[in-house]
Amino acid sequence: MATIRTSHAGSLPRTPELIEANKVKHAQTAARLGGETVSDTEAQEFDELLAASVVDLVKRQKDLGITLPNDGEYGHAMASDLDYGAWWHYSFARTGGLELHDRNIFEEPANRSTPGNIVLTSFSDRRDRNLFPNVYADANAGTDTGAQPQFPKATGPISYIGQKAVAQDIANLKAGLAAVGYDERDGYINALSPGSASRVANEYYKTDEEFIWAWADVLREEYLAITEAGLTVQIDDPSLAENFDQINPEPSFHDYRAFIQVRIDALNHALRGIDPAQVRIHTCWGSWHGPHVTDLPFAEIVDQVLSINAAGITFEAANVRHEHEWKIWEETKLPEGKYIIPGIVSHATNVVEHPELVAERIGRFAKLVGPENVVASTDCGLGGRIHPEIAVAKLQSLTEGAQIASQRF
Repeated sequence: MATIRTSHAGSLPRTPELIEANKVKHAQTAARLGGETVSDTEAQEFDELLAASVVDLVKRQKDLGITLPNDGEYGHAMASDLDYGAWWHYSFARTGGLELHDRNIFEEPANRSTPGNIVLTSFSDRRDRNLFPNVYADANAGTDTGAQPQFPKATGPISYIGQKAVAQDIANLKAGLAAVGYDERDGYINALSPGSASRVANEYYKTDEEFIWAWADVLREEYLAITEAGLTVQIDDPSLAENFDQINPEPSFHDYRAFIQVRIDALNHALRGIDPAQVRIHTCWGSWHGPHVTDLPFAEIVDQVLSINAAGITFEAANVRHEHEWKIWEETKLPEGKYIIPGIVSHATNVVEHPELVAERIGRFAKLVGPENVVASTDCGLGGRIHPEIAVAKLQSLTEGAQIASQRF
């Protein structure tokens, strides 16, 4: 009998106490980016709360049967029950050379592309939003992604200033792993990719490409800190697939592949010298609850994703827009030393997947790449996207289904 491992994409629901404490952290970050000197008089109290919360969360993952756990991204401040952006926003407080932008992210002007000249347009000009304007404008339609913080812009050379924060992430996760008997090598911490990070406004670097490579040097420090501590780093790069929707008009696949190759090259540069066995790469089509009819077919870029210096490949495969794409592994050969971490339960619905369905989904992949090369996971992070009770139920169903699937191999 095989043993199908289980994990998740990263973000897990925060406790009410942590959410309240994070509101203060968000305000402090905004003040610092606004040029104010910030004195955190409650730092020790917050640090103790965060550490205890992570230890408790790791134990809860152990109790649920998750074999490859993380810290729930608790170190990435989420100040609301509804928050789709903490995976990205956390980097603002860890990066020097940024200042608050004077415009809201949804007030940016459109920036249209032409063949051979691909650029990202504004968030409000995304093609899915243009196709369903009334859906995205309706607060009751389910597409709300929560209050967005004021975004920064790069006004000088960017640098990594998150050494203390990432050290805290590492220490908290290690304490949680040790408390319940996990092997340290099974724990992972999420970190942002250069491509996704570079979507903030740039007023300093001469070109977008120069900006992306600068982010690679900045974020490499975080990747090194995590992996040198003996943990796995999960690089969160939704932009590899999601950016397709933010290019208007729709680009050719050829042009889009060239567009993301720059981002992949920069990421591989940031990962140089790091053992791929300590790296997972997550890509997706954006975790907001929209129609997603403008999503890129995964088959168009799967070879490029596999070229990233990461052993683990995590991607959406459970939601109704992408579940059918398991078939691409009939034609795509998984390179030696790599394994897949497909989404088996989804953040995109409140309906909890039945364990038998979970087992069937796992079986599709296991038959094609081998059960030893499959880690059953979630499509995207559950924190900030679904109710905490539903998140627990989905993880429970995930582990139960993995046990069923294991008995079939």
